[in-house]
Amino acid sequence: MDSTRVTEHPTSFDRPTAGGDPADPRGALLRTPVPPRASGSALSAQGRAGQTPPTSGTGAFEHSQPGTGPATHSDTHRPRPTPDGVPVQPGGAQTGAGAGPEPDGAGTPARAERRTGQVTSPGRPTPMRRDGDRLRFVGAATRRIARGMDLDEIVMGLCRATVPTFADAILVYLREPLPVGDERPTGPLVLRLRRTDRIPAERETESGFTPAVQPEPSELETVGSELCEVRPGSALAEVLRGVRPVFTDTPAARAALPELLGDGGGFAVPDGQRAILAPLRGRRRVIGAALFLRGPERIAFEADDLLVAAQLATHSALGIDKAVLYGREAYIADELQRTMLPENLPHCTGVRLASRYLPAAETARVGGDWYDAIPLPGSRVALVVGDVMGHSMTSAAIMGQLRTTAQTLAGLDLPPQEVLHHLDEQAQRLGTDRMATCLYAVYDPVTHRITVANAGHPPPVLLHLGGHAEVLRVPAGAPIGVGGVDFEAVELDAPAGATLLLYTDGLVESRLRDVWTGIEQLRERLAVTAQLTGPDHPPPLEALCDEVLDMLGPGDRDDDIALLAARFDGIAPSDVAYWFLEPDDTAPGRARRLARRALGRWGMEDLTDSVELLVSEVVTNAVRYATKPVTLRLLRTDVLRCEVGDEVPQLPRLRQARATDEGGRGLYLVNRLARRWGATRLSTGKVVWFELNRG
Repeated sequence: MDSTRVTEHPTSFDRPTAGGDPADPRGALLRTPVPPRASGSALSAQGRAGQTPPTSGTGAFEHSQPGTGPATHSDTHRPRPTPDGVPVQPGGAQTGAGAGPEPDGAGTPARAERRTGQVTSPGRPTPMRRDGDRLRFVGAATRRIARGMDLDEIVMGLCRATVPTFADAILVYLREPLPVGDERPTGPLVLRLRRTDRIPAERETESGFTPAVQPEPSELETVGSELCEVRPGSALAEVLRGVRPVFTDTPAARAALPELLGDGGGFAVPDGQRAILAPLRGRRRVIGAALFLRGPERIAFEADDLLVAAQLATHSALGIDKAVLYGREAYIADELQRTMLPENLPHCTGVRLASRYLPAAETARVGGDWYDAIPLPGSRVALVVGDVMGHSMTSAAIMGQLRTTAQTLAGLDLPPQEVLHHLDEQAQRLGTDRMATCLYAVYDPVTHRITVANAGHPPPVLLHLGGHAEVLRVPAGAPIGVGGVDFEAVELDAPAGATLLLYTDGLVESRLRDVWTGIEQLRERLAVTAQLTGPDHPPPLEALCDEVLDMLGPGDRDDDIALLAARFDGIAPSDVAYWFLEPDDTAPGRARRLARRALGRWGMEDLTDSVELLVSEVVTNAVRYATKPVTLRLLRTDVLRCEVGDEVPQLPRLRQARATDEGGRGLYLVNRLARRWGATRLSTGKVVWFELNRG
């Protein structure tokens, strides 16, 4: 190495100084005379017509992503030690570390001769040792790359650590698509240009003002095609198969550049050993390539720089493999949690719902907490919240099984205490250590009552319309999975305008407070929030959920949080009509007359014909097999709902009647005329219902 050349990027890794980080632009360049521009280079944009040479202390560099800008810093006020493996600038006098020969004794020119084999002329800068600098640079760069968790962070870490400390520009290509783990890629090897970073052309005048006419883009900005298909047996395939970084002045690499960069791209790469092509090899296969470029203003790469490029490529490739695996695991966790929880809450008559779910941490996105709202016959709704011990994939799997069981039991219209009893049996079948807490409540908007059964879960909080919040007194019960215990249900008032809040213990319990202290804080928070909207207007549900979660301070969240809020609107008694019909031949005619009177009272005469026809068909089907009185109920809400119940458990099935059949067309008419319809099996029989739009 020529002893007259000095280092370009004075950076100290011995103590924190400006430019110490490989990405710190303040240590990018020293005030150094710019040599003449070499012809045919894509990096010497400073020498173009209409551009001024770089001014002192310019350390600006650009990236392909926004958010970076120029930064200048002067390093002439004090000397600095040797940089981290930074290539030296071409010759020229310079102030700072290594600007001249050291006095004889501590560091004489003779010692420099022993290191380099060259004689240092008086007044010329002394060359510095490079091995330690390279090690420090590689250590700092790999630490920066390793800090990234996702793909973009790792690629950005490679670019920021490389430019301008090690190279003037870098192009990073990655396989499209990236294989995951042991997954065997299919199809041809396609590389996509993922990111480019470079030192920009100088755009400031010597006076510090930006010229009115900006210089044209450098040739490097046009280098690199977006996609590159690596053909088997091609020069690029051979270079990638070799795994080791190579200088692009070798015949194999020179032949591979046009394939990688596209037509004409290879001619824009600097000549000589000013470019390194480094394959990126993960744990199983080559996943990309990185191209390091240096302009003619800097010294060419040396043989030891191939080792630096190999280290950067290896750490980056392994980090990319890690990021892809982590991304796949995060995707699986998100999908599992999304399918375990209801994607959208149902629209139930007489009640409005809102929910929230927060995982214990970003790195543990799945857990055992769940919530659910299940429509039941008679316009009722079941509200469920539960918590399986732990927040792992196993807990999530158990939670999914218990939630499915709860939905099945709710479809049978079992009482809340019976639902918990069957959930307890299911948990015991899953294993002896499968423990969970659960609260199951059924709200009836017609009677304005709620029935609650608890299995070791924190009690719900009821926020009344006037702003008073109370913790409901429900039996605690034993957790699900204990076995051999009975569950008790209580029936409570659910006045219109009140809000019931169901939650898991992660909301009220943490290392900083016990569960009962957290419940009292929750109750106070609800009462304060209700005062903001006045005594006659309950707070909006979505805003109320956000306010509840805001009570969590830093360090308060140690567990998953599931939150379900239900606003009880109810159904006014004047909007309900209910009758018992004897199971005889006169029942269909009486049902038509009763329905006609109710519609006239509600001012819905335009639906009379449709309702009479459908009610007659459903009641006829019910009394054909029933031995006990049949129930008929009409509900006026945003739709008109009709429900017919009997004690026969068999559900009716829609079928296509033949031309010679005398029956079998009743449900066909219901299916064609009703907005929607259904049949639900009860513990005492079944209910067939249909809905019609109002006007």
